[in-house]
Amino acid sequence: MSHPEQNGQLAGDIFLLTGNKTSFAAHQVELLSAIQQCGSISKAAKAVGISYKTAWDRIDAMNNMSPEPLVLRASGGAKGGGTQLTELGQRIIAGFQSLLEEHQQFIDQLGARLHSLQDIASFVSREGLSSSARNQFRGTIKTIKAGAIHSEVTLDIGAESLLTAIVTQDSLQQLGLTDGADCIAIINDSDIVLSGDHKLASSARNQLKGRVSRVITGAVNSDITLDLGNNKALNAVITNASASELDIQEGQSMQALFKAPSVILMRAR
Repeated sequence: MSHPEQNGQLAGDIFLLTGNKTSFAAHQVELLSAIQQCGSISKAAKAVGISYKTAWDRIDAMNNMSPEPLVLRASGGAKGGGTQLTELGQRIIAGFQSLLEEHQQFIDQLGARLHSLQDIASFVSREGLSSSARNQFRGTIKTIKAGAIHSEVTLDIGAESLLTAIVTQDSLQQLGLTDGADCIAIINDSDIVLSGDHKLASSARNQLKGRVSRVITGAVNSDITLDLGNNKALNAVITNASASELDIQEGQSMQALFKAPSVILMRAR
């Protein structure tokens, strides 16, 4: 930077956008690189300075938003973790470093020509949308059943799983939702009910089956992760009392239930 003392330094971020419009930020690729080098989630998390739980949350998010898994959990492994990258995950790492270098050169050259960052500040706005919800799935609209006020939208998220959402007609039109359109579904982890009884009768439109892959017990609540298959994961937060009553253990087959109005849809751009 030529004038860092005037208005600060020019900085930029970069996202890798795949063919299906799935984006990857630098911190995600950093985690993938650590997994490739370490061969285990726990070692990779320590290498990048995050918790084991945060590492798995990021991996689940990347796998959920990609039609192909990036990280696979294998049985055993030479380095102890039994975790490995898929070919897609390896390709993302290979290309991302060169993109970072090109991007930094661009930022440096642009910064050298700026005499005042304040001159352009009024023209800069943040258009990105972020969410604290961990359950985010990219999918394709399979059917839309239109009603006078609300519409029922069925989304195919892969792993032989369908999600059903209820949205207003206004939202349907504003988002431009049509058959075959790409969407992102968001489900709050506290809206999910777990049951070990797969024959349980329920009015919940969404009933997803999976196996418990992680159980993290807190002071009041337990964080349960279900493996839905095809490296898709669903997180649920329930009370410790409920977890104890259900006797939830890793590897246990369970059913996640949540109502259609609990599913929030966003149009994938």
